[in-house]
Amino acid sequence: MALDNPDLKDVLKDVASGVLQLPDFQRDWKWDDERIRALIATVTLKYPLGVVMSLHTGGASPFKARTLKGAESGEGKTPDLLLLDGQQRLTSLFQALHQDAPVETRDGRGKDMTCWYYVDIAKAVGSPADRDDAIVSVPEGKVLKRDFARTVVLDLTTTERECAAGHFPLHFVFDTHRVGAWQQEFVRNPENWPLWMKFQEQVLNNMLSFDVPMIKLAATTTTDAVCAVFERVNSGGVPLNVFELLTATYAGNREYVAAHGDYYRLPDEWRGIKQDLTLAYPVLGRPESGPDDGLSSSDFLQAVSLVRTWEAKQEGSGTVVSCKRRDLLNLPLEDFRRLAPRVAEAFRWVGGFLERQSIVRTADLPYRTQLVPLAAVRALLGREADAPAARERIAQWYWCGVLGEMYGGSLETRFTRDVEQLIDWIRDEDAPQPDTVAEATFHEVRLDTLSTRNSAAYKGIYALLIRQGAVDWHYTEDALTPGQLVERSVDVRLIYPKSWIAKNLADWPAHVDWAARASSIVNKTPLSLRAAKSMSGPPTAYLKTLSLESGMRPEWFEDVLATHLIDVNALREDDFVRFYEARARRLAELVMLAMGKRTVGRDTTEW
Repeated sequence: MALDNPDLKDVLKDVASGVLQLPDFQRDWKWDDERIRALIATVTLKYPLGVVMSLHTGGASPFKARTLKGAESGEGKTPDLLLLDGQQRLTSLFQALHQDAPVETRDGRGKDMTCWYYVDIAKAVGSPADRDDAIVSVPEGKVLKRDFARTVVLDLTTTERECAAGHFPLHFVFDTHRVGAWQQEFVRNPENWPLWMKFQEQVLNNMLSFDVPMIKLAATTTTDAVCAVFERVNSGGVPLNVFELLTATYAGNREYVAAHGDYYRLPDEWRGIKQDLTLAYPVLGRPESGPDDGLSSSDFLQAVSLVRTWEAKQEGSGTVVSCKRRDLLNLPLEDFRRLAPRVAEAFRWVGGFLERQSIVRTADLPYRTQLVPLAAVRALLGREADAPAARERIAQWYWCGVLGEMYGGSLETRFTRDVEQLIDWIRDEDAPQPDTVAEATFHEVRLDTLSTRNSAAYKGIYALLIRQGAVDWHYTEDALTPGQLVERSVDVRLIYPKSWIAKNLADWPAHVDWAARASSIVNKTPLSLRAAKSMSGPPTAYLKTLSLESGMRPEWFEDVLATHLIDVNALREDDFVRFYEARARRLAELVMLAMGKRTVGRDTTEW
């Protein structure tokens, strides 16, 4: 790493020629007019601009590079330097002081505008405190109007008019020939000589000698370090993610370009993968919402990394299974292209697995993150994962993760352990259980506090009720199926209305917070929107209506109610306390069956 202080005019020349470019992961800029004018004023006063940071390329850029906005003539050149920090400042200065074109910016209201920048000579040679006021922006047509565009207050459409108004065009400042020609016109009036001399001394000389402190990182700086540096110096902006950095890295892969005649477009590849997955299984994301909804690009890259490092460890060329940030940043394009189809197919299998668990919508997915190791395991096992015993163990692992709420904290270590341990457990029936299975517990009192979709276990119990055969209370011909959940607008519906519970809780045991339990998953069940429309008031008020609408004999309709693990007699008698106790026990049994292990019972005093 070295610190240099090149002149601003030389830095802007490098921008124009393509010697200094941006790594493609840098986002587009657009500073507003006020900030640009303040920046120019800083340069004219020779006040410190702040350090910028760049990376030597060594003649071979590690990322796909692009020119700064306005310097498109430098495209096609391999840059010597990549700008990591200072894009907004240097782009603003390049457009305002170097390019012979108006600057694209925004006004104070955020409205797009195109303008030229001038300096009012008379104001500029006054007090430095007034320098901001001396920097003027005028519209692209170089005519400034007021009074709803009815009055011209400044016309700078010709050199003569610029000189008459005493406004120097700042995009001339580093072109000595044009500055000289403009000066000759300005001093045609001999009275302007003293003013020009002050202007040259106090403004132009400052700009011509203005230097830019620049840290230059060595070409040997690792990709991981570049990413870390970039995020630290850009802490006020939107964080850079691994996918964006890999996009630029892969696009700059010269071997790929030489072999295919074009650069590799990672976003296009991901968009195609994601579209295929979401069209087949909307639980992985809503197709109409684009590639960022549901399953993320980072999820996919992590799964690829888990597969890659697991295989490397088996071959002896690696020592750990990992999907940390540095592993993703060091993922070679060749390996990504080799593994991406397998991992994409594995996520398709995951979509089918979720459907068999009655999870078909993104809103009902307990943990998106748990799909990463699951896809990696499928990619590594292949058809081996479809054997009945393998499916049973995968399902047990999955539900232990969901109901034990194991995927709510630090994940990267759990990812790697689950991949290795789950594969061993599937291949060897005597192998120890994965930690996610062995450590998972479900306390039955947790049912009382599962009240929103923010909890994975809440969504899990909802799915298990459907999977075990719940029949809708309006569409009673058969049990709910995954395909009907969207078609019939099935959602979690209250069994007893909260308002009714609030009116009656005075008659129930006082040591229990019944109002809170009214929102619990115990008092909810999956039902269609049509069934919910007939559920007005307590069960004694709506059950008769639902039974008549079903066209079934009353005792048959009671069998339908029982598919939701409900004590039908308690429901018909509006005995909420007895209903709640019975259903909580049955839901605990449902959880126990899914996890393949006993739940932690509640103290009898907790009823």
